Amino acid sequence: MEMEWLKSGITPLRDLIAFLNKKAQTNNIHKKQLIKELRNNLNVFSNGFLNNSSYDTIIDLLSNDAFQDAVKNNFTFKKLNPGKIEMHHIHDERNKKYIGWNAEKLADKIDEKIIELRNIKRLNSGSIKEVKNNITLMMSNLYFRMKLLADFIMSG
Repeated sequence: MEMEWLKSGITPLRDLIAFLNKKAQTNNIHKKQLIKELRNNLNVFSNGFLNNSSYDTIIDLLSNDAFQDAVKNNFTFKKLNPGKIEMHHIHDERNKKYIGWNAEKLADKIDEKIIELRNIKRLNSGSIKEVKNNITLMMSNLYFRMKLLADFIMSG
């Protein structure tokens, strides 16, 4: 498995995860669950990279339950950060296309990608090994969206 794209992001990722740990100390249950889920998903990528884990394993460990729960309970995603993503939030060139997005729209895109990856895996007998989709690109896009959401929350 090739996760070279993650190499450059590992050091700032540790700082983001530490920040998310602190930020999760809130009385708002949905906000707490969303931040913890984001932190845990970033940890999955980080540990998956360090241990050269398969994409199949990483996909299995990614969670979107807190997002689905927040949507069901009409959580106001502005509580993560009330603004819109601006140029100063962007640390990775590839994320420029998200300028003008809010936390809810970005979180929804993350949720959508997790569901899509799980479905591709299910459609192919429980493994992405033989699929025609560009899983490396899909996984890196998902990771960089999650990292952007964490950076955006941190700036709020």
